[in-house]
Amino acid sequence: MQLVKPKGLKQGDTVATISLSWGGAGDLPHRYKVGKHQIESVFDLNVVETTNALRSAQWIYDNPKARAEDLMEAFRNSDIKAIISNIGGEDSIRLLKYIDFNVIRDNPKIFMGFSDSTVTHFMCLKAGLSSFYGTSVLVGFAENGGMLKYQVEDIKRTLFCNEAIGEIHPNTEGWTTEYLDWFDTSLQHTKRKLTPSNGWRFLRGESKVQGPLIGGCLEVLDMIKGTIIWPELEVWRGAILFLESSEEKPDPKYVRYWLMGFAAMGILNVINGIIVGRPYDNEFVQEYDDVILQVLNEEGLYSLPVITQMDFGHTCPTFTLPYGRIAEIDCEHKSFSILENAVD
Repeated sequence: MQLVKPKGLKQGDTVATISLSWGGAGDLPHRYKVGKHQIESVFDLNVVETTNALRSAQWIYDNPKARAEDLMEAFRNSDIKAIISNIGGEDSIRLLKYIDFNVIRDNPKIFMGFSDSTVTHFMCLKAGLSSFYGTSVLVGFAENGGMLKYQVEDIKRTLFCNEAIGEIHPNTEGWTTEYLDWFDTSLQHTKRKLTPSNGWRFLRGESKVQGPLIGGCLEVLDMIKGTIIWPELEVWRGAILFLESSEEKPDPKYVRYWLMGFAAMGILNVINGIIVGRPYDNEFVQEYDDVILQVLNEEGLYSLPVITQMDFGHTCPTFTLPYGRIAEIDCEHKSFSILENAVD
């Protein structure tokens, strides 16, 4: 899987925010303003909005073509060095028929988001561009009471530095998915409670394996199977598959069904390892581990390395996963590393 590395960010660069799914930025202007300010002040960047980024949620829903045009315009605009998703949702798949993959291919730059942004990441993958499964404007950048240190350090290391990322350490300062109503403006400066971390769980495996990163949100991956952006089996061969689930906290039986689908397509038999993000509220954590092992056992994959409860996906703070970059799972030393630089 040979993907183009985009140029890294530097102080003073212009980045664009975009609403590709739910139009939360338009309906939550106070929270968007905080996220924008923290991008500008913490990272010394200039933030602009794509044409329709701050439209209402209803308008965004009603106009998938305009959302796709925003994405194409952001890629075409040479002044924009990165595109950051405002928030996820459940609607990005409606953009597929309006996407010109040549525009992405011919104008490589950073794209970052998570959850429903999985769709956009697989657009980039099809176009041959390495994108970044990481936080969004209304989540990590607009974190109540200020950005969390783990998140800031991750973004600086991943998007601003052209050296190998190296070992990613578990977040030791505590994680959170505490619900504070975004529509209640009085809560914006109320810091969320942090839950002490027990580290990551090395669920299976005894060896050291390496491979390019590919994956996303399980519910969204299920939506895009069979579409024009779903990769052929060879793209998955030798990869480190990363998976996470949404705030809807899917029943473990559905996680099993989705993994069984990966097995039936031959994907589980060609990858080198699996890493899994901490479930929302840490719910079903043991049940998810159990169904992962069940499916792997059914496929005879008794030694495939698996790490779960990691700091990415629908948890805060997170580390960022660059598609196509070589990662390493070291089961003996209980470590996870990204061996390449993610940007040039």
